[in-house]
Amino acid sequence: MNLIAGDYSRIFLLSHMRAYTSLAGHILGSHPAINGYFEMHISYDDASALDKQLDAFQEHETLKENSQYIFDKLLHNDYQFKPERLGLEGIKILVALRGPEHTIKSIVDLFAKKEADDLYELPEEVTKYYIERLAFLANFCQTTDHDYYYFDAELLQSAPEILLTAMTGWLELDPPLSGRYNTFSQTGEARKGDSSKYIHSGVIDKTKTDYSHINIPEDALSRAQTVYRECRQIIIENAADSITSSD
Repeated sequence: MNLIAGDYSRIFLLSHMRAYTSLAGHILGSHPAINGYFEMHISYDDASALDKQLDAFQEHETLKENSQYIFDKLLHNDYQFKPERLGLEGIKILVALRGPEHTIKSIVDLFAKKEADDLYELPEEVTKYYIERLAFLANFCQTTDHDYYYFDAELLQSAPEILLTAMTGWLELDPPLSGRYNTFSQTGEARKGDSSKYIHSGVIDKTKTDYSHINIPEDALSRAQTVYRECRQIIIENAADSITSSD
């Protein structure tokens, strides 16, 4: 039987690097109704993107029998997201942010371990990425006609049971999402998501990583904190529903 991209609806997670998005993708991708767990690096600006997504997934994995969704996450402004141009009903959109200090330090730490030089080794360049990404997400949330669900990314580690129960309800999934997840052929692979040892464990790791050796210039961190507060407020105000660390 020929598989058609339009036979499946979509779940998209809009966020930024080092916001536990690999963990979220693996939890979602382990559900029997959902295919996909890694970042596919596709722009979704017209209906042809759905075929590209299906091909990208099937290059590595097999679609689950009786499944309903294909999942992808978008973490960079290089990739456009225009859900109104996809010609598809039932799109589910999740949006998540993580606070700036740990995010920036985590990105710097990750890219400092890579063999090749990278701009993301520099706190100032990471701060620029973070600020621009949050502004992009806030603009999308202000202008889109599509409902979306917002959550603080930290909840995946600090209160996963509460978050996953809420996400299960909003996504209308049965059975419920679980904190135990599968690993797949692309788990830990470069450009597919988290490459650390923790993602291979199959369970949510609540260990706090020490980034005290990384210094963010005070003015850069202050700018990032201001943008985070402003953009997060905009995103929450425009969300169809949300869950935050203060709830």
